[in-house]
Amino acid sequence: MENKNTIGHLTAFFTVFIWGTTFISTKVLLSAFNPLEILFYRFVIALLILTVIYPHRLIVREKKRELLFAGAGLCGVTLYYLFENIALTYTMTSNVSVIVSTAPLFTAGFSHIFFKNKGKIHITFFIGCIMSIMGICFISFSGDKPELNPLGDLLALLAGAIWAMYSIITKKISDYGYNTIQVTRRIFIYGLLFMLPLLPCLDFNLDLSYFNNKVYLVNILFLGILASGICFVTWNCAVKILGPVKTSVYIYLQPVITILVSFFVLGERLTIMSVIGTLLTLSGLVLSENKAHR
Repeated sequence: MENKNTIGHLTAFFTVFIWGTTFISTKVLLSAFNPLEILFYRFVIALLILTVIYPHRLIVREKKRELLFAGAGLCGVTLYYLFENIALTYTMTSNVSVIVSTAPLFTAGFSHIFFKNKGKIHITFFIGCIMSIMGICFISFSGDKPELNPLGDLLALLAGAIWAMYSIITKKISDYGYNTIQVTRRIFIYGLLFMLPLLPCLDFNLDLSYFNNKVYLVNILFLGILASGICFVTWNCAVKILGPVKTSVYIYLQPVITILVSFFVLGERLTIMSVIGTLLTLSGLVLSENKAHR
């Protein structure tokens, strides 16, 4: 059991480490593609990779379970990444990463509601929420002038809530004992299906000539193969082993990774206020998660 938990922690850490750098690749691709194009290409690539790795078909006989797969595809693929990618067009990469990391707060709350955990939510949970919100404010005002990006920040916050719902749904799916790669592939299929009606509405342009540029090609392959195809499998494995709340703790590391990479790769400023805001946000998240329930 201990070895199994160790595997869960390692896969969660690996996943979040990779995801902490995906904001950079997305920011690079946004110079040539719109958010929906990036989203569609990366998950088509991910679906193809998982099909090659494990081509066996998943058979689901109950409609209720099929609805869970559809819900996971809508939340974890279509809505989460669409909101996140659009948020990156309005605000800084580090802002989006930190705000999205509030997902564990939502995960603890949703877990309490849907899994009917015993006991009341501890007061420190709410104290942690306040600390996290203060930290987000510090980050938003970290520039030379105190400017907010309300639309980008709101979209990032919604993305965090949606990801929490995805974690809850995948935990429920994991109880059925399906193969993790098959589960992930089925979720990707639904995510892509939900994207299709949005393609003509959001100016989707099927122009593959941009991938003649090696920088764009490398970044989309990174997002498709590693960040989506492989990391969704490792994340779902971690949720299956550790549960959604414990696994979500690792999201705390994501903004730290992203801010450091943003500083060294994109040249985004690392101000004192952004450092204080990041520490305050992470401290609040850890506090709220550590004492979420009596």
